[in-house]
Amino acid sequence: MRKTKPVSGQNHKTIQAITPHISATCGSIKGKFPVVLDGGKTTIYISDKSREAEIIERYKMRRAK
Repeated sequence: MRKTKPVSGQNHKTIQAITPHISATCGSIKGKFPVVLDGGKTTIYISDKSREAEIIERYKMRRAK
């Protein structure tokens, strides 16, 4: 009976190349724009600045309920 290799062992070089990039961007706000909500009590970060007004309106609608 042949032993099968785990998936992580097959792409070892690929995983090593990708991991530093993922670690650097995880939780990063680099390249994102702040949107201040609820009078400054809440701040979120978005990647698409053009959606800022839409997000503010959606937040206001959710808070009104």
